[in-house]
Amino acid sequence: MGIEGEPISTSILAIMYFGDVVFAVSGALTAARFRMDVLGFVLVGTITGIGGGTTRDLLLNREIWWVHDPTELLLCAVAALTTFFFVPSERYRQRGLIWADALGLAAFAVVGCHTALAFGTPLVIAVFMGMLTATGGGVIRDVLTNTQPIILSGELYATAALVGALTYALLMQTDIPVPIAQGIAFLAAFTLRALAILLDIRMGPPGEFVRIGRWNGPRQ
Repeated sequence: MGIEGEPISTSILAIMYFGDVVFAVSGALTAARFRMDVLGFVLVGTITGIGGGTTRDLLLNREIWWVHDPTELLLCAVAALTTFFFVPSERYRQRGLIWADALGLAAFAVVGCHTALAFGTPLVIAVFMGMLTATGGGVIRDVLTNTQPIILSGELYATAALVGALTYALLMQTDIPVPIAQGIAFLAAFTLRALAILLDIRMGPPGEFVRIGRWNGPRQ
């Protein structure tokens, strides 16, 4: 089932704008942890929101949408600015960051894969672009704040994005309605990431492929 050349649907726009907002909030909460000023909040929040999609478009040699339509840019800036004035207490800040990031990850796994498919890329490339879109903003955020990127810490992070993107790409080969495919793929990515957060599921080091709970060193 091809979607090349189709206009952007209302459902994908809604998912994209939702992803922009929650990723911008996660970036702003990271800025709060480092006690940045208002410009730092807006900068880190906005880059987190649009970073993954921008990287995807550059690799695809595709027009970067927000350069010509600043809606995403403004959404991210407003979300980050709002977070600056309503920063939660330290007790809730980290949890808010983690869950906002999880929602953004799931949203952009779908958006990135959809965009790549619409651009005419092969399915495998579209899945990779979905994963890249979902993780790119968080990686840039962590690099800017000198924090170990989640994607390099063994978390089920890129894996969750990959599952969401792959689910969407495969469903688009069937006759299932596009909005339903988007919802299923979003839930697949978010559910896996949520389980990883709640149960502390990680990809383990050599000799321990997957581990659940706190890791106390390699098994003897």
